[in-house]
Amino acid sequence: MLNRLSRHCFCTATPRPWLFVGLGNPGDKYKGTRHNVGFELIDAFAESEGISMNAVHCKAIFGQGFVDEVPVFIAKPQTYMNLSGESTGPLAAYYKLPLNRVLVFHDDLNLPCGVLRLHHKGGHGSHNGYWEASWTNGSQSILAPKVQCNSPRTN
Repeated sequence: MLNRLSRHCFCTATPRPWLFVGLGNPGDKYKGTRHNVGFELIDAFAESEGISMNAVHCKAIFGQGFVDEVPVFIAKPQTYMNLSGESTGPLAAYYKLPLNRVLVFHDDLNLPCGVLRLHHKGGHGSHNGYWEASWTNGSQSILAPKVQCNSPRTN
């Protein structure tokens, strides 16, 4: 009886971590362009949660911290958009994260300005950066929040 009670009432399981990846292109040339909305989301999230993005890990600018008691790893791959899987896959593997604990943020021209849409097991929608991140990891199980923040006519 005590064994059954301790399993249900005294659980000390630690929260499972998340990996948030913002897709974009490195360099000043791409700042403020629609492709860098993933980078901008990661920067805003890091700032709001007090997480420093001061490390380089697996070809990404990287930070880690907690949201409440849940560990989070956040990354901005520096491989350019279409090679983002070279960073995303190794990060998930390094931290032994199942792909359902990975969120990849990227732009989507089909959304109205300022809209965020969460896709689970969705297609890449002709977005080569997301396609690279998902297929390099051998699955389309990565969650993909899509955002549109600029006019569809901007790069």
